[in-house]
Amino acid sequence: MTLTRYGFKEWFGSALIALAVVAIAMFISRWPQVLWLSWTLGTIAVIFWIALAAFFRNPHRTIPADPDVLVSPADGVVKDIEVLDECDIEAFAGQKVVRIGIFLSVLNVHLNRAPCALNVTSKHYREGEYLDARSEECAKRNEAMTIVGTGTVNEQTFKLAVRQISGAIARRIVCPVEPGRQLAKGEIYGMIKFGSRTEIYFPEDANLKICVNIGEAVTAGTTIFCRVES
Repeated sequence: MTLTRYGFKEWFGSALIALAVVAIAMFISRWPQVLWLSWTLGTIAVIFWIALAAFFRNPHRTIPADPDVLVSPADGVVKDIEVLDECDIEAFAGQKVVRIGIFLSVLNVHLNRAPCALNVTSKHYREGEYLDARSEECAKRNEAMTIVGTGTVNEQTFKLAVRQISGAIARRIVCPVEPGRQLAKGEIYGMIKFGSRTEIYFPEDANLKICVNIGEAVTAGTTIFCRVES
């Protein structure tokens, strides 16, 4: 397991602070009457760094080789699956669209991955609020970043969008991908720092069978999310 570069400032900066605190703790440990204080300071500093660094962990994932599947774009729990008559993503204007939402708690890995091979054609940022990511309203009102493009699954192509949504704690969406980028299935393309929400959108007539259920825990890059119907 490694730590993602998207959180370098946070985990490296906090490591320097933790080391400084540990150094101070070691210095004052020379006085027996405050030995308890040095141990307390050192322990708190180390625990704090481990807890913060855990938010930026990047565990190895084995992407399914099956050419007929899409994988989950995020770790978390599936909160909703619905068909929308209208969608605020311009690429889907006039189409019925399937939306699948995933809630990420502060304990989940926060990296986002491409559900399938995706040729990114546009990117859209939406200013918004910071409602709890478990709220039904957060999908419509919270800050969000959406990448839109053409997905390819076993030579079948269809429009696909993945949306990163901030939560009450998450206030930083990272998405360095720009239009023209070709993402591979399961490739890391960004993250939402701390608790958040990730959504995937595709046309109802895209010939994709949904393979997850509401309430199901999913893992980015490994959980089979959808499958091309034969």
